[in-house]
Amino acid sequence: MIPSSKLHPVKQYLKSNQVPFRIMLDDVQQAIDLDKELVYKNDYLFDDDGKLSMDRYHRLSVIHDYLSSLVEMHPDTVSDGTLGFSWEGRPLKYIKISSGKDDSKAVFIDAGIHAREWISPAAVLYVTQKLTEKRDKLPKELLDLDFYIVPVLNPDGYEYTHTTKRLWRKNRSQRGPGCQGIDLNRNFDIYWAGKGTSRHECSQVYVGPAPFSEPESLAIADFLMTIKNLKAYISVHSYSQLLLLPYSYDSVKPSDYEELKETADRAAESMVMAGGEYYQVGTSPDILYPASGSSADWAKAVAGVKYSYTFELRDTGKHGFLLPASQIIPTGKEFFEAIKVIAAAAARSHD
Repeated sequence: MIPSSKLHPVKQYLKSNQVPFRIMLDDVQQAIDLDKELVYKNDYLFDDDGKLSMDRYHRLSVIHDYLSSLVEMHPDTVSDGTLGFSWEGRPLKYIKISSGKDDSKAVFIDAGIHAREWISPAAVLYVTQKLTEKRDKLPKELLDLDFYIVPVLNPDGYEYTHTTKRLWRKNRSQRGPGCQGIDLNRNFDIYWAGKGTSRHECSQVYVGPAPFSEPESLAIADFLMTIKNLKAYISVHSYSQLLLLPYSYDSVKPSDYEELKETADRAAESMVMAGGEYYQVGTSPDILYPASGSSADWAKAVAGVKYSYTFELRDTGKHGFLLPASQIIPTGKEFFEAIKVIAAAAARSHD
């Protein structure tokens, strides 16, 4: 990003050195302001039936209110709870959408581990709405599953992006006089502090002082271990339009990689077939970058979850983390198609 006062000299420098360039966003602040204007226009967050407006980004309090409203509207299938609390004391809220059976297989979905990735909670809320308010249209395999959903895993960081710094990534923990925040998706105890991480506290990928030093990462890991028959773990990020398979810490693949990839390929195909965007399938070291200490690696290798995936949602870089609210519903639709494929595979799993 270049300040307007420096735009002309930078362009001249690039041209004189024959460096090709293109402008992706003319005005980054305008993009931020447009989305914030929608966020604070609270007149129609909920309609008369108590349904959340899906065409805009929402503050944490609205998201939590929506989860509570789902429990009230669907008491036979929906319950809520708290995994734990963030560094600043905010609840890590989740809902459970139950099949009503004692021996059901389970799918866990979390979003918002990186604060600035607003499309992540928004798309997961879209899926949540489909799983709760549109149950009569769901395939039977999905009705036989329990879904656990955490729309905002990094509530402190998420609120900070609304109030102070839109492109903040980490949580808000303060360990001393230096830089604030730890990358929660580098803080899991799986090849911690390995490739794709930093021990420098000002880095965007700072691992923290120790594995599971953060209340948010520890809470979700502890909770995952309590879920019986957990067959799928899906962590939702942005951006790049990727469907990432384990492992991320290095160019190493699990023994059932081909089976996981076949399911991921079908999920990506379903997104396109439904009129959505193309998502590339592969491991993070192969198609993005190495990332040690991630939640999806930990879920696969330590918690033993069969289908463990990370989604990088829209787009491929034009808007990046500032994806316009007009793309929430299209992104949610394609993401839900992929969820249906992965959940069906989890329902059929015997591992």
